[in-house]
Amino acid sequence: MNSPSPVAAFLESWLPGHGPAELAFVFVSALIAGLARGFSGFGGALIFVPLASAATSPKIASALLLVIDGTMTLGMLPGGWRRANRREVYTMLIGALVGVPAGTALLALLPSVTLRWIISVVVLCLLVFLISGWRYHGKPKTPLTIGVGALAGLFGGAAQMSGPPVVAYWLGGAIPPLTVRANLVVYFALATVISATSYIVGSLLTVEVLAMALIAGPGYGLGLAAGSQLFGFASEATFRRICFLLIAIAAIVGLPLFDAFRP
Repeated sequence: MNSPSPVAAFLESWLPGHGPAELAFVFVSALIAGLARGFSGFGGALIFVPLASAATSPKIASALLLVIDGTMTLGMLPGGWRRANRREVYTMLIGALVGVPAGTALLALLPSVTLRWIISVVVLCLLVFLISGWRYHGKPKTPLTIGVGALAGLFGGAAQMSGPPVVAYWLGGAIPPLTVRANLVVYFALATVISATSYIVGSLLTVEVLAMALIAGPGYGLGLAAGSQLFGFASEATFRRICFLLIAIAAIVGLPLFDAFRP
């Protein structure tokens, strides 16, 4: 009797119930999401979470993105730490300390089908928000910064989608662009720590998720690298439109409406 291949043995031991087609879909979803994030700096969660949720579940998809994105972007932290306005970041994190656990509770307690409806609707709303190009143009104010952090934390805890509120708040204000970028890097890194803690408490960060990260992580990393390389060769406006289209497709594909047509 032939012994199973190493790949088959790995799937049987660590990812029972997840077939090769499902895992290939998650890998491709991570590749596309990484490509979008590597080129434009946004869209990774908005693409990956709806698609991976349709193949697995929102709980697995959100925890999986937390692991692969947090790991793949660690190299950005030292430079961001030196340039960031850390006081502003810490103020934003006060809100995240409230928002992230609340979002995590929704992710842990709501049924998967309900979560997928909510995620797809939120993604479409955030897409409209991104397309509008709206930015906050005033100076950062402590109560408002905390409020934005709480909203971003809620989206982040529930589906790793904390980016749009934070970007809209900081990018159009009086903070210099290089400081904004550094603030975003440090904020997302520290928010990842808060999310990871909440996910562990909520039993969402499991061995199954870590095993699946070994499959999705390389796809996400390849996408990030390719997207960064494309930045110098393609029109940013054109690629942004492509990202918007991919986000819309991901939100629609992620709707439970289409489950009857899936194998």
